[in-house]
Amino acid sequence: MTRLLTRLMDAQNGWAKPLGDAVHGLLNRIFQSPLRPLKDFLNGTWLGHPIHAAITDVPIGALTVTVILDLANQRAAADIALVIGILAMLAAALAGFADYTDTDGTARVRASLHSTLMIVALVVYLISLAQRAGDPIDRTLPVVLSIVAYLILTAAAYVGGDVVYALGNMVSRHAFRGSGRKWLALEVEGVPEPVDLAMLPEGQPVKGKVGINPIVLVRVAGVVHALHETCAHAGGPLAEGRVVDGCIECPWHQSRFRLRDGEVRQGPTVYPQPTYELRRSEAGGYEARRAS
Repeated sequence: MTRLLTRLMDAQNGWAKPLGDAVHGLLNRIFQSPLRPLKDFLNGTWLGHPIHAAITDVPIGALTVTVILDLANQRAAADIALVIGILAMLAAALAGFADYTDTDGTARVRASLHSTLMIVALVVYLISLAQRAGDPIDRTLPVVLSIVAYLILTAAAYVGGDVVYALGNMVSRHAFRGSGRKWLALEVEGVPEPVDLAMLPEGQPVKGKVGINPIVLVRVAGVVHALHETCAHAGGPLAEGRVVDGCIECPWHQSRFRLRDGEVRQGPTVYPQPTYELRRSEAGGYEARRAS
């Protein structure tokens, strides 16, 4: 079944990719400064969790209730649930479009299919709502339309789940990374061993390594800060980024993490960046371990 559904989704790439690229460019222009703070809000940077994922439960729940109440012939209650579901779909769509601006590759193509199906479902729901507005004696058509829309919504939700769970969009890149509390030798690109951190250029990100983990080192006013080099948002290389206002900025989507503690200062990331402690090694050079 999974293979069949995957083939069905892939079969839509011919129209979903060019549509996605066009919409992506438009949304990027819309969410440019001065609307960047609004985009961060919609991403969920302030909450530490993607807003879109949190909101989507509301329309799915309300619209499920709509179907149940329609079948039970509870007209007024079903209509109220439908209105709530439609409003929640609009809110979820707004947050989803903010995430979409930083979605690339296959995930963007699938997200394009997901959003298209959701818009189709929304249109059908609106038609159903319009049919209900006159309180017709025979509600067969609006009820059937809401059921059809619910089936489309279910398909769209499946595709959205694939974007998150199969392709890892808006998922922390460090969710399954161990704490790594053991001190390990620090290696730094371009710096001969034993490592001398005083040789690091001021305010310039430099890539290093602690065991199997890549890290980025930044020396500011004589203090060396160390963070995991893989961006928590989408895996971008922070060592290729830049230092802005005491933060390291990812070159891919401009997420910013505070150097001293890895806290998020600008989205689209909603997850903080792991930091590392540094100390001199008795054998010469430096050691590092992940901060608690």
